[in-house]
Amino acid sequence: MTDPPALPILPTITPPSCPATVVHDHTPALINTGAHQLCPGCGEPVALRALVEAVAQLGLTRSSVAVFGIGCYTAFSNNLDIEVVQALHGRAPSVATGLVRARPELTVLTVQGDGDMVNEGLQEVLHTAARGERIACFMLDNGVFGETGGHMTATTPLGQRTKNTLDGRDAARHGLPIELSDLVARLDGAVYVARGAVNSAVNVHRTSKLVRQALRARQHGFALVEILTMCPTGWFVDTTDAPAHLDTTRGAGQVLGVVKDTTRPLQVN
Repeated sequence: MTDPPALPILPTITPPSCPATVVHDHTPALINTGAHQLCPGCGEPVALRALVEAVAQLGLTRSSVAVFGIGCYTAFSNNLDIEVVQALHGRAPSVATGLVRARPELTVLTVQGDGDMVNEGLQEVLHTAARGERIACFMLDNGVFGETGGHMTATTPLGQRTKNTLDGRDAARHGLPIELSDLVARLDGAVYVARGAVNSAVNVHRTSKLVRQALRARQHGFALVEILTMCPTGWFVDTTDAPAHLDTTRGAGQVLGVVKDTTRPLQVN
């Protein structure tokens, strides 16, 4: 038995004689173009990819309508090959309510940031959840108003530096952060609530599963997934340090995973 022929060793000090080619385009089918103008290290494109991949995997492409809020992620509304409706700041859940009541056969979801959902539209999302509307809301939570300069939001953790909390968020001066997932989980109309993150390959995989579960659960009532994302620009950290920074500041007191799920029977030990 002879050994297989050795592969040639290509020198790297000069350009290759034959240029490299793309063997396969891994861009999800529902993303028309992967190009975007968001800052390097931003976690929102990763979260949006997980969302559109879940829509495709569940066969919901032709029945889905996404209602976008106002934030950095809004730039992606023109990049997605699904129907998108643009809402006013914080009003996406109310727009989604109108859609699902007028067209109950649709799969209606919202894409919002923490500033949009918790600062501008807290009333909207709480009342939508309390009514048990059959929609799925996805909050891209980076703890800052990224699009308008990087200042504090209602979810900014204590100690976090932002453009208007340069010494860190202080409870006495700025109040305590609002944990939306825990708040919504207390409402009877909410059937599924979860929290994920996109700062590591493992967390992206787990978050993708949470997104799929939420899209299934919305058939029974209101579903919410909070996705912790990176914003190195707004956090004043290096791009490569942002994933670890999320662990130590944003995720330090927040448990990732399913917060509430009433769509499945209780497990009896």
